Amino acid sequence: MSPISPRKCLSRGLACLALLLAGPLQAAGPAGNVLRIGNGAEPQTLDPHKTETVDGSRIVRDLCEGLTTVSPTGQTVPGAAERWEISPDGLEYIFFLRPTARWSNGDPVVAEDFVAGLRRAADPKTGSSYAQMLEPLINGPEVVTGKKPPDALGVEAVDDHTLLLRLRGPTPYLLGMLSHTTTFPIHRPSLKKFGDQFARPGNMVCNGAYLLDQWVVQSHVRIKRNRYYWNNARTSIDTVVFYSTEDVNSELKAYRAGDLDWATGYPAVLTPWIRQNLKGELKMAPYLGISYFGYNVTRPPFRDNIKLRQALSLAIDRDVIVDKVLYTLSIPAYGWIPPGTEGVTPQTPEWAKWPQAQRLALARKLYAEAGYSEDNPAEVEIRYNTSENNKRMAVVVAAMWKQWLGVKSTLANEEWKVFLNTRKLKKKTQVFRSAWIGDYNDATTFLDIMHSTHGQNDTGWGNPRYDALLAQASAETDAGRRRAMLEEAERILLSELPYIPLTFYVSKNLVKPWVKQWQDNILDYHYSKDMRIEGH
Repeated sequence: MSPISPRKCLSRGLACLALLLAGPLQAAGPAGNVLRIGNGAEPQTLDPHKTETVDGSRIVRDLCEGLTTVSPTGQTVPGAAERWEISPDGLEYIFFLRPTARWSNGDPVVAEDFVAGLRRAADPKTGSSYAQMLEPLINGPEVVTGKKPPDALGVEAVDDHTLLLRLRGPTPYLLGMLSHTTTFPIHRPSLKKFGDQFARPGNMVCNGAYLLDQWVVQSHVRIKRNRYYWNNARTSIDTVVFYSTEDVNSELKAYRAGDLDWATGYPAVLTPWIRQNLKGELKMAPYLGISYFGYNVTRPPFRDNIKLRQALSLAIDRDVIVDKVLYTLSIPAYGWIPPGTEGVTPQTPEWAKWPQAQRLALARKLYAEAGYSEDNPAEVEIRYNTSENNKRMAVVVAAMWKQWLGVKSTLANEEWKVFLNTRKLKKKTQVFRSAWIGDYNDATTFLDIMHSTHGQNDTGWGNPRYDALLAQASAETDAGRRRAMLEEAERILLSELPYIPLTFYVSKNLVKPWVKQWQDNILDYHYSKDMRIEGH
């Protein structure tokens, strides 16, 4: 019998893929105290203030630590700060740093390191896509937009171990936000010496549980235990290797062979097989994230054409996608904010409750009103980053548009870094694959990225009323009024629809039995320092 490739199997169906993967289910354990992770795409950067992908941030969270961090169960807990005090009006936070906190070269971690990090992240010269996250600080909006210098930001080192943050208004999600990479400190001597190359092996000085040892492009990033870390005595795993694996078929094969201890991706089509054969190793849980297609509304055919945008969204049967494409690994999405998000009741359009036939009737009506017909079909390009799962989604959506509306779709795929740059430039994109994972559990982590000036808003959409509501909510002290403002903002987003909601995520990981102390949480944050390798 001739060998069967994963690519051929994908065209032949689940039974063929199950045959390919059949074999002994018990693979040999890893050699040594090493955690090996299939980490998806090659990271763009390990600069904590510039990383913007799940894959890169997973590495940076092992290397660096913010004032707060996230427990294995997803709770906000003390990080580099051992405690904090909040003023009665909620406008001042005082953080007390751990006296034992050290950088990986032995230097003490001091308050000025956090001041420098926050100012750098807010400085438009840095180019952080998450700079707007710091707008709750005094002068935050002015610093982020370049109207005031970074040293005007509402952050102050009272002394070496005391940091003061001054806020424009009460910010109930602040403590959770401070576990995000954008808020991490910077080792000032390294930045001064190496500039933008400071986050490279041999240059990077870290304050987290690990330090950067090696980075082989398109292969792996290796990190090693930071012996100066304040809680090193409770760290068990000595070395972590993050493998770049854009091909989820290859990642699953490596995991099955025992070459990976933790796989963050696998072909959705194999979910039934995995549930049957790797049941104890499949970790699934509610996840704070949305998968969507963005419209580029700065150019035809979607500029000033809300009806076409609505028609394409209505013509997608999300139940079919969830059941047949993703094998129930997601939840149908009709709004923007995922269920379980704190601070609001997620909004949904009226048609979300309709049967599919009624949705399609409206889709065809809007499509015609937008100027398209069987004789004059819309021609749309769907662009996505290279991945078998992403391709399957694009193919299915294109087929639905063709069947129900007559849309002519073409598909274009790009390597991850190129794809992100193409999206930002907005010169070629029409419809593009995207996703957003919450950085903290509050509605603003989703609503903010659709602000007209946000670095992650690759749609080019903007609405003055929407922006104003977010600004008002950021200064609102009454929880009820804040909730109403945020819910109105989501309704505006749903009415103008610069994106197509597809599915809300559930986290899905494959974890070997010898990886202990793994716990599911809504943020899907799993720090290597909290786990251990045992019984191999």
